[in-house]
Formats: sequence, structure tokens, C-alpha cells
Amino acid sequence: MNKELIINATPQGVEIALLEDKKLVELHHEKADNSFAVGDLYLGKVKKLIPGLNAAFVDVGFEKDAFLHYTDLSPYARSLLKFTQQAMNDNTPGGFDFGTFQVEPEIIKTGKINEVLNGKPHILVQILKEPIAAKGPRLSCEISLPGRFVVITPFNDIVAVSRKIHSSDERKRLQKIVEAIKPKNFGVIVRTAAEGKNTAELHEDLTELVATWKTIQHNLKGAVAPAKILSEQTKTTSMLRDLLNEDFNKIVINDRNIFNDTKSYIQRIAPDKIDIVSYYHNGSPIFDQFSVTKQVKAAFGKTVNLPSGAYLIIEHTEALHVIDVNSGYKSVSNNQEQNALETNMEAAEEIARQLRLRDLGGIIVVDFIDMKLPDNKRKLIEAMENFMRTDRAKHAVLPISKFGLMQITRQRMKPEVTINTQEVCPTCNGTGKISSALILEDEIEKNLSYLINHQHKDLILAVHPIMHAYLTKGGFLGIGSRRWHWRWKYKQKIRIRANTNYHLTEFHFFDKQEDEIKL
Repeated sequence: MNKELIINATPQGVEIALLEDKKLVELHHEKADNSFAVGDLYLGKVKKLIPGLNAAFVDVGFEKDAFLHYTDLSPYARSLLKFTQQAMNDNTPGGFDFGTFQVEPEIIKTGKINEVLNGKPHILVQILKEPIAAKGPRLSCEISLPGRFVVITPFNDIVAVSRKIHSSDERKRLQKIVEAIKPKNFGVIVRTAAEGKNTAELHEDLTELVATWKTIQHNLKGAVAPAKILSEQTKTTSMLRDLLNEDFNKIVINDRNIFNDTKSYIQRIAPDKIDIVSYYHNGSPIFDQFSVTKQVKAAFGKTVNLPSGAYLIIEHTEALHVIDVNSGYKSVSNNQEQNALETNMEAAEEIARQLRLRDLGGIIVVDFIDMKLPDNKRKLIEAMENFMRTDRAKHAVLPISKFGLMQITRQRMKPEVTINTQEVCPTCNGTGKISSALILEDEIEKNLSYLINHQHKDLILAVHPIMHAYLTKGGFLGIGSRRWHWRWKYKQKIRIRANTNYHLTEFHFFDKQEDEIKL
């Protein structure tokens, strides 16, 4: 698979488009003032305990208090509380040695929130979900710091290897390496990307993450809640960290600073890939050059058209998302069942893409075209699971119900991406009506009179071609036309120029230097 990352920096923030085989599959927008991102660490102050929900509300500086449920506390919550207090009040030069930290007993899974957070203490928390709509951020105390090949989890000594590494020999090899190089009081999860990597590469990744934990410890010293303790990397580098593999063949960036940061980051994590990063400065917008804008216009909105003529209707409600599959005008065969299968297969691929592209979360109900054969239903489920394999969000696909509906659940991490692809008609401003050409003529003459009275000369009037014909048409040499009438009335020559890019009632005045005169 061919993967490309197109990064568009604007004053409002950074837009990141992920293309797979030239097709847009993910679109991320990192706002310039975005203060809460998944993975950020905060020193929070417990404000309210809700025993009925077995949860707490924590002040992390957002307008609404953040939500922390007991199940997100982590078994090592008491160790985390102790570490937070110790780090805040630490006076040791260079900070205390975390390797000598005495870990507290684990909390029980069926415990109560007020048993652990009694006294409303300060606590180190990690953003699990960004603020969505009127809800504050969702928090977790299961602190984890992800690297390129490993993830570290403080307060335990467990080593786990990704189940996606299928070779048992490779899993054992990685387990032995990590157990040998792992510092005390850190658990390590070995990521799929570590497959085939040597000890030096894993050790370097692990050392960087331990240094990050040391930074957290240093930032806690003297901190006053609520306070940001550590920012997750930018969206660009976190995507590169999670996605970069041999399939990537192009990263294009239109901002010199982000280009330099990305290049140095890739130099550090994958030096052999340094040549795939390029700086774009060709004048035209970067998203237009790589067909991202066109794909966004085609992919967002209520209706999504498929190549066969079939189309999807995507509706959103508070509780779930509903997708309806409608058959197209092109028949693959005369067999109705076969037609339904072919259309459903095509729709399944596009639905998997739409879920990633719009970042839809929660429950998604898909109404596929009815099929009678159980074999065909099984093929469709297998195809949907296969198409969603590249989706990084946790998800589950349920079998098709007797009503012909497929239910999909997908992890909801942040607000869904909604882009309005409809545009208000510039001519009628959405009313469906435009002013009469006679009135337009009066408006032009009124502006013309104003400009001439203010000593403007050699004026050029640019209008739509139809309006141009109306204003210049007359008898011999245009005698009797509106242009002729204006020249006779104002005693100066007025040039009228046609512009095909204008809408019907649009007009602009220019001086002889071709500079527009703002009215």
C-alpha cells in the first residue's frame, strides 16, 4: 500500500491528510490554540466525588471539570498519588531516584472511588478523551508514554509483547531483550513495530521514554494545580510515530518549521526514510495540488456517491450514526442476489473509509441491501472486518441481524470531523432569486457616477459575459448602448470587459493600472 502524508499549515492551525493509494482516508486538524489533546499529562485537583457513579470530577483547567471513573484509576493509583505528592514537594538536587520509589499495594477492581481519592488530593492524570460538545475531558490514571517501538507504564515491572507479532520465537527474543534493559519500576509493552529490531534500537527508544518520565517528575516540582505537566507530541509527530512503516513513501509539508521538525524527527526514528520528506512551495494550495480538497468536497455531506452509481446516506443522531446503502444504476449481472452482494461489498469499503475519515465513534448502524444467502452475509462481514483492519481506533463488527442491519462499534476519542461541503449561491445568497438586470444597471451607474465625481478616470468595468453583451449591444459602433450613453453623459471613455469567472450580477471597477477600486 502506498501511503502519503500531506501537511498543510495555516494561521488557524495544521491540517494533516493521510492518503492510501492516493485515496483520502484520514483528515486531522490541530488548532493553533488547541489546549487539550489525548495523551497530555496534567496535575489535577479532585473537586467532587460522586459515589453513585463511582467517579470523580477533577479540575484540570478546562471550563467544565474533567471526568475520572474508578475503572480508569489504574491498579497503581495509590502509587501514583504518593509519587505526585513526593515529586511536588521534592527538594533533592536533580530529583529523587525513581528506581528506589516504594510502590504501594494495588487497588481492588471492585473498590469505591472515595476509598482511593478521599481528601480530594492532587493527582497526575492523562487525557483519555478530548472535550466533546458540552462534556469536559475524560481522564485516566493509567499513565503510559508511547515511543516508536515500546510503551512504558510506571509503577510495575511487567513486560508484554504485542499479540500482532505472530512468531513465538520473535516474541521470546523481544521479551528477553526488554527484561535485560528495563529499569526498575517501569512496565514495558513492546509494540508491533519492534519486530526484527535489535537491542540498541530498543534501548535508545526506552532511554528516551525514561528521560521523558524524569521530565514529568521535574515539572511536578512546585507545580500548582491545575497545571499542564507534559504535552503529547504534535499531531504530526504522533501520527508519524504510530504510522510510519515501509509503506510510507511521501511526506509533503508547506511550512518550513514543521518541515525541519519532521525531518529531524524522522532522522532520529528512521534515518533510512529521511528522503521521503519534502518541502512544498509551488504557489498553488498544497491540498489542491494533491487532490485533497476535491476528495473532501466529494466525501463529506449527507450523500456519498460510489463509482457504480450506488450511494450512501449518512445520518447523525445523538445516540448513533445511521448509514443507508442504496443500489446504483449499473447492474453487474441479471442475478439480484449477486447485484446486492457486489453493491454491498463496494459500500463496505467506502463505509470503512468514511468511519476513519469522519472519525465517527460510538454505535454505527448500517442498512445494507437485503441478501438471502447466509454465505453472502458471511462474505460481507469478513470483507468489512478486512477493510477496517487498518483503522487504529478500537472497533467491533457484529453479524448482520435478521432485519439486515450490521452494527459496528468504534472508539470515540474526539469530536467527529464535520465539513460543510455545500456553498451558498453567491448570486442569490441562498434565496433562489436574483435582482433584475435593469436594477443591476442602475446600481452600476450609481457607482460609476460616484467614482467619476471623485475624480477617477480611465475606468474599466468588469462584468459577466451576458451582462457585457447587454451593456455594449447597440447600433453601428455600439451607438445607443448603455456604454455609449455613459460616455456621452460623463464625457469620458469607459471600457467594459467580460470575465467568465464572475457570477451573473457581479461587477468590479478597475483603474488604468488594473488595480481594483474598492467601493
